[in-house]
Amino acid sequence: MTHQTLPALEPQWHRVSPKYAVSDLVINIVSSFLPLIVIIIVSLSNHGDVPLWLTLVLWGLVAFFLINSLFAFRRVKAIGYVLREDDLLFRRGIMFERVVAVPYGRLQLVDITRGPLLRALGLSTLKFVTASAATGVQLPGLTASDAEALRDRLVELAESRRSGL
Repeated sequence: MTHQTLPALEPQWHRVSPKYAVSDLVINIVSSFLPLIVIIIVSLSNHGDVPLWLTLVLWGLVAFFLINSLFAFRRVKAIGYVLREDDLLFRRGIMFERVVAVPYGRLQLVDITRGPLLRALGLSTLKFVTASAATGVQLPGLTASDAEALRDRLVELAESRRSGL
């Protein structure tokens, strides 16, 4: 008789809204314009005589933010979360992946924030506060309804886990 092992069940990762990539892209493009504005102001105030090192640094910053914006859609695709039996598993990152497990019983606060750009896109960021300062987790790019539903579910799970302590 052969012994057959069951394949391990892969967790079902929930993704954030693809619209969050637009927010990431806008922030990178706006950030790349700031060094350009500095280059223009310094050029005009010095009659075009800008130190070479400053020009190189500022153009380097522009290049960095523009290249960084090319990865916006891939970066957003890498963000995900899983509600497991005892904890919330959260991951993000392309080259350096970060995976954080937040036990429900340790959750002290679940907060929803919506900045002007995210609000315009109909998105929210869910923030989790635990007893440990090192586990501050932010889950950006959720639709407003998903963020509210997830917040309510996490509060319910946190209360049930704490009462069992």
